[in-house]
Amino acid sequence: QVQLVESGGGLVQAGGSLRLSCTASGRAFTNYAVGWFRQAPGKERDFVALINWSGNTTYYSDSVKGRFTISRDNAKNTVYLQMNSLKPEETAVYYCARYSSGSYLIPENYAYWGQGTQVTVSS
Repeated sequence: QVQLVESGGGLVQAGGSLRLSCTASGRAFTNYAVGWFRQAPGKERDFVALINWSGNTTYYSDSVKGRFTISRDNAKNTVYLQMNSLKPEETAVYYCARYSSGSYLIPENYAYWGQGTQVTVSS
């Protein structure tokens, strides 16, 4: 069983930054791509970013490209999401998940999820 735990969320003013962490248990984590999603109240869970197992390939949604950076430290079983220039509309619960197969844009293609961490961006 793989367990993922997100941390680093909080309250930040518009234009500010946060760094989220996703720490996993088990060896299986380091051999898989990991993604970040976010879900605002009443909305669907949306793809944010993905990093492959080695960390040398990344993908971002158009809305965060150039502002967010995904990275990983496999020695620490941790994936990070550095978020800069945050906007109020990015207030959401942010989740990390271990990718399985198929389109990385679709939540159903991820096998394991963390419990999420709340990010609130004030205007």
